[in-house]
Amino acid sequence: MPARRPLLHLPWIALSILLVATGCRQGAHPVADLIIADGVIWTGVKAQPLAESLAVVGDRITAIGTTPEIDAWRGDTTRVFNAGGRLVVPGFNDAHVHFVSGGLSLENVDLKDAPTREEFLRRIAEHAKTLPPGEWMFGGDWDDQAWDPPVLPDAALIDAATGDHPVFLDRYDGHMALANTLAMRLAKVDARTPEIPGGKVDRDAKGNPTGLFRDAAEVYITRVMPPLGRERRLRAITKALEHAASVGITSVQDMNPEYDDVALYAELAGRGELTTRIYAAPRLGDWKDQAKVGLRHAFGSPWLRLGALKGYADGSLGSRTAYFYEPFIDDPSTRGLLSDEMHPIEAMRERLMGADAAGLQICVHAIGDEGISTILDLYEEVQKAHGPADRRWRVEHAQHMAAKDFDRFQALGVIASMQPYHAIDDGRWAANRIGPDRASRTYAFRTFLDHHVRLAIGTDWNVAPLDPMLTVYAAVTRATLDGKNPGGWFPEQKLTVAEVVTAYTQGSAYAEFQEKEKGTLMPGMLADMVVLSQDIFSIDPATIRDVKAVTTIVGGRVVWPR
Repeated sequence: MPARRPLLHLPWIALSILLVATGCRQGAHPVADLIIADGVIWTGVKAQPLAESLAVVGDRITAIGTTPEIDAWRGDTTRVFNAGGRLVVPGFNDAHVHFVSGGLSLENVDLKDAPTREEFLRRIAEHAKTLPPGEWMFGGDWDDQAWDPPVLPDAALIDAATGDHPVFLDRYDGHMALANTLAMRLAKVDARTPEIPGGKVDRDAKGNPTGLFRDAAEVYITRVMPPLGRERRLRAITKALEHAASVGITSVQDMNPEYDDVALYAELAGRGELTTRIYAAPRLGDWKDQAKVGLRHAFGSPWLRLGALKGYADGSLGSRTAYFYEPFIDDPSTRGLLSDEMHPIEAMRERLMGADAAGLQICVHAIGDEGISTILDLYEEVQKAHGPADRRWRVEHAQHMAAKDFDRFQALGVIASMQPYHAIDDGRWAANRIGPDRASRTYAFRTFLDHHVRLAIGTDWNVAPLDPMLTVYAAVTRATLDGKNPGGWFPEQKLTVAEVVTAYTQGSAYAEFQEKEKGTLMPGMLADMVVLSQDIFSIDPATIRDVKAVTTIVGGRVVWPR
């Protein structure tokens, strides 16, 4: 770790303003509501990287320095948290989650780590027994690549195990799902069902659906599924908040929430019951809903904000729906799919133009190299039409890059919103699907930084685990989950611990226009921080995945443990 430096002092003018704001005469210390003492505080600021203690008044940090210096802020009502020499870092800000889906996944059937088709089927059958008669089974997050051989499941495999329950189980990448025969019957899907632009229905030799629906084609089943009720939705949010606090997440950027989700977030915020700060990015296709009431990027309170939109360029590598310039090696019949939002591309261009003119922030999922390039083309068209502005455009995932596009990210000021855990997950099999050349530019963290592109780090939960320690571990080791790349899958793309934590805090804050509010532990910033069980800057990187959040603090309030 960097050497310790002297106490970081507030500038005199800023301190005077603070004292007036807290009702104190000039020259007198306000009494701290909270003091974090005897820690190794990693501030995230290069000029003053370390401190021992900090003081909080209200929901903001007021001073940071040595333990004796911060003791001057102590009063009769001050709560003192002794960090016991442990590492304290800014709260992690997950730049890409699906928060309600994540909450739902905590109580749905869990298929992600089922190592065989037999175990996959057993878990489905056991979960079916717990459901009321006729209730839908969904979720799952199955992974066919964990099986030997990695053969995709079909409806015939699960029909007997699911009984009278309609089933629609997601592949873990969220771009393919498996229906049983009952669900297809309810949806009136058969051999005559047409294909949908941006989607694919898998079929047998006679044209009958096998049960697998990819990307836009999933609507055939989802349109007959019952809507998520208020209580079920609220329970999912509550579970998601608890889980986020338990792993040291203090902020999330929620991709594609329903407006019903946002309404519940607002209700919880109004009651002071949010324990995670939320920046919501509903679907790009609904941009007029925010524009017509005058919302602009990052509108709202420190707890809940709107003003961002999430769109889709293509699908995923695992479902062979990511859109590439060249065909897949293991299936030369396809090079992926542009999403339904890109059919026709003029409609996507019109949405981007309208949303940008309204001052809304645009975040677009793009995974294949041509999918990413196409979005950069559209961003460039918008910039030419509307002129320069602080837009903070984002490409979500930015997964498989064309070599020509790293410079374009930098030139257009596009943020690469990336999820390192996917690298050690997909790295088990990605090269077999797209070959070593394209794979070498997959999750290219180092190349992005070398091109001075801003990174914002997240997880894509519930596609990947929410725990930041698994993400940090993935970024610094790139050791694939199958144990076959202990030195790192394309190790030249590794990040240092400091680089990934910076991207996970300051980078994510910048990506939501909040770098002046959070992302560092400095006077004036929101008091969001996490105390870790070990010093991730000094331990063996291979052991980072075992580190735990000991205490999570949001706005000066301890939210974990409860």
